[in-house]
Amino acid sequence: MKPMLPSEKYFGNLELVYTFYGAMPTGVTVSETGRIFICFPKWGDDVKFTVAEIVGDKLQPYPNIQTNLVKPENITTTFISVQSVVADGRGTVWILDTAAPNFSEPIKGGAKLVAVDLKTNTIRNVYTFTEDVVLPTTYLNDVRFDFRVGKAGYAYITDSSSRGPGAIIVVDLSNGNAFRRLNGASSTSPDPYCLPKVEGQILMNRNKDGSTSPFRLASDGIAISPDGKVLFFCPLTSRHLFSISTEALRDRTIPDMDLPYLVEYWGEKGASDGMITDAKGTVYAGDYESNSIRKILPNGIIETIAHEPRILWPDTFSIGPDQYLYVIVNQLHRQPRFHYGKDLRQKPYSLLRIKIDQFPAPTF
Repeated sequence: MKPMLPSEKYFGNLELVYTFYGAMPTGVTVSETGRIFICFPKWGDDVKFTVAEIVGDKLQPYPNIQTNLVKPENITTTFISVQSVVADGRGTVWILDTAAPNFSEPIKGGAKLVAVDLKTNTIRNVYTFTEDVVLPTTYLNDVRFDFRVGKAGYAYITDSSSRGPGAIIVVDLSNGNAFRRLNGASSTSPDPYCLPKVEGQILMNRNKDGSTSPFRLASDGIAISPDGKVLFFCPLTSRHLFSISTEALRDRTIPDMDLPYLVEYWGEKGASDGMITDAKGTVYAGDYESNSIRKILPNGIIETIAHEPRILWPDTFSIGPDQYLYVIVNQLHRQPRFHYGKDLRQKPYSLLRIKIDQFPAPTF
């Protein structure tokens, strides 16, 4: 009889919330009343609607199917390719539209931040961007809010470009004025020494024609402290965590060349996609290299709260009013672009959750 050899220890009490047998999801958000919204960017799958709500055991296009059908004559009020959905805790779900299907150059005038009223399920505001904010290389990735500053609050958006400068885009929600900060700074740029490894394999662009290139993606994960004063962020191809004062980001009298000196370094947390903060100031981040979910306490101590084989690329996080941490798991690294055109993803993709006994960080 062959001996049973020791094997890796897995832990974390993850529960399955929903399975996806169609297009690959990236974003999830849970509203203050427990409604769950999902987004499906157009990366090559058959995306019938780019934003949906989970209603019972079904996906319903949100706010309706018409808004999810791109109309070239009305690109500001229809969704093109949504990367992120974020409920703000006060009756609005925000839709971040990259307008860049298949990572193309953003469709002119199509990149936008859309506020949808959760009571009426109708669009309340649309914020578009000038050409010096959304560049031809820009990929709008994720967004966080603080309604305690300015006349109507501010939004902070990561530009996770793969071929241009990363940045934090700051949006004054009272007038829509937006500007780039930390543009091309080392903290918002891919780590040139990071060689991501997932499921034991190096993650790199492997094209159908046999050519290869390094996988590089700029600032992606973003989280905001419960008082709105600190913004945490990380490039996707990096294992490092950074933060900066939101006041400094908003203060345009601080020159761009001086801003990187105000960035704080929190050390290695693992390679992460999405991040989120709870009401106590703890930051939650995935580690896609080690099938794990971590939390970074305000004192900098890092703990792994889940590590198991089902966490195949933890993407976006959301904390619900039920004090669960929700996470989309989507096998992003198995996409054809990383495997010479061969799709290695296995359906279903999943929405998982784990009890953390904490509420989401407030925005107001």
